[in-house]
Amino acid sequence: MTHQLEIDRINVHLGDQHIVKDMSFSLAEGEIGCLLGPSGCGKTTMLRTIAGFQAPTSGRVLIAGKEICGKNCEAKPEERHIGMVFQDLALFPHMTVRKNIGFGMRNATRKEINHRVDELLELVAMRDYANSYPHELSGGQQQRIALIRAMAPRPPVLLLDEPFSSQDTERRVQLAHEVREILKRDGITAILVTHDQYEAFAIADHIGVINEGSLRQWDNAFDLYHTPADRFVADFIGEGVFVCGNTLENNQIQTELGIIQGELSEQFSAGTQIELLVRPDDIIHDDNSRTKATVIAKDFRGAGHLYTLRMPGSTRLLCLAPSHHNHNIGEEFGVRLNLDHLVIFSREVF
Repeated sequence: MTHQLEIDRINVHLGDQHIVKDMSFSLAEGEIGCLLGPSGCGKTTMLRTIAGFQAPTSGRVLIAGKEICGKNCEAKPEERHIGMVFQDLALFPHMTVRKNIGFGMRNATRKEINHRVDELLELVAMRDYANSYPHELSGGQQQRIALIRAMAPRPPVLLLDEPFSSQDTERRVQLAHEVREILKRDGITAILVTHDQYEAFAIADHIGVINEGSLRQWDNAFDLYHTPADRFVADFIGEGVFVCGNTLENNQIQTELGIIQGELSEQFSAGTQIELLVRPDDIIHDDNSRTKATVIAKDFRGAGHLYTLRMPGSTRLLCLAPSHHNHNIGEEFGVRLNLDHLVIFSREVF
């Protein structure tokens, strides 16, 4: 199978710093990927390497099976024909929407440009704004115009560098859904860089979680959440706490929550000190449960409260309960477990 984008063992050094470490991943035609991680983890450097703005120390970048960056080839950015959408959108303020979109189609005829611009404006339901200027548009409208301007020349790969960072959390997720739909309709292969996991969940087919320059896991959102490859991914994706315990025989774990039976994500010998990942949806609020915790914090989320709880032995838990179950800080709170697949990691003992 030929990948539309293939990253093959890329390393990037900046001075003495090893910024990107032996990174490999791929996207098929029409797929959307995302590089997700904390600030300074190397995700933007990887994007710049794909675009040609940063030379790698070693490794290869291939588009549609053709090497554009490697030991024997280093195509210039303009030779890669890769589309880019930047954080600041970079629309030309003196040009109309129509001229902004058609700007990059320099080798096309006027008829081809007009047809493609009309097609893209129809795609984002903005035909009535063709003769408007950027300052006459809302922030979301400017976002869509910047996107389709990058799509206009039909680039083999489109790169998006935190394009929603200026928006609030709810708006970022909404825009991510809209952009995904637009890209899918036009069959564009794209890769996004973000530090916001909910934005990544909304837009991407495949998500690469990066930490300190290393790709820790390349997977879909469901598997990142439910089957994290390591403790960093487990801690970074979603919300949850790590409960200390010890492994017993027959897939059992002894914790302050009691003896837990289930399918283990890894096999450990009996007596191993472990940490068990417990998500808010693993803890069910049950007033009739004999297992009690104390409410130490609460976060109202409209349809529910996210409660932070403390067990008698000081173990902390998170529980997402319907908002009509309104408990005050300091109150007792009945809980029961809803754990089937047990995600556990060996606990480092100092």
